Amino acid sequence: MRFTKMHGAGNDYVYIDGFKEQITQPAQLAIAVSDRHFGIGSDGLILILPSDKADLRMQMFNADGSEAEMCGNGIRCVSKYAWDHGLVDRLEIRIETAAGLMPVQMFCDGNNRVEKVRVNMGQPRLRRGDLPMTGDPNAEALEITLQAGSQTFKAWCLSMGNPHCVIFVDDCENFPVTEIGPLIETHPLFPRRTNVEFVSIISDSELRQRTWERGAGETLACGTGASAVTVAAALSGRTGRKITNRLSGGLLELEWAEDNCIYLTGPAVEVFSGNYPSEST
Repeated sequence: MRFTKMHGAGNDYVYIDGFKEQITQPAQLAIAVSDRHFGIGSDGLILILPSDKADLRMQMFNADGSEAEMCGNGIRCVSKYAWDHGLVDRLEIRIETAAGLMPVQMFCDGNNRVEKVRVNMGQPRLRRGDLPMTGDPNAEALEITLQAGSQTFKAWCLSMGNPHCVIFVDDCENFPVTEIGPLIETHPLFPRRTNVEFVSIISDSELRQRTWERGAGETLACGTGASAVTVAAALSGRTGRKITNRLSGGLLELEWAEDNCIYLTGPAVEVFSGNYPSEST
């Protein structure tokens, strides 16, 4: 089985070209390839597949084998792979995901290979039922009180096609993300678990984010998380609607535009390709 390792701002996945390869047990494969000691090493597995609704379809699995709806860094890499490997012949395409159809615009370097991608991440969904989250499904969960272990936090909860819980902290660099992250991920408020973003404000146009990702642990970047953070920071008056997000793996540019959609621009990098034993698929 041929695979390609790619990353967007350090958020790395193993990508399989489903136009050429047949995968029968993707959840099990995701667990195997993601292992950083006995596998290829990644935050998960992403399949690039044909679609009857868009130019192609993206299906993603976390490192623990659970299927996720969408990944902002992953979709940029899917776009790059599709252009660089001849699956599409246009730089503006639509990609089908479990969170809906996502329009993307690709930008090439001097060798006509994609180096960055702008994604319309769609509109934020603010109702509890959209995450999902316990309580009145039509109510919002913005600046709620949340208990995790012995600590109490103010949380901004919303969906970008997948669930996010944003918490603003004074110093996320030294915050115990690996201790508090899993407690909030599996909190009873979130029946399907949640991604958690810990954010420090640098200025009204710049912030720093660390992410505890549902099913993967702490990752170097999270595009849907950065989108959720953009909304939470703007709604809480901490920043404007156009920001630079400094993630552990690099910079992402985000704008919450007048059409109520979040536009995310960032890098997409192919690391290497190889062959994985076919009996493991």
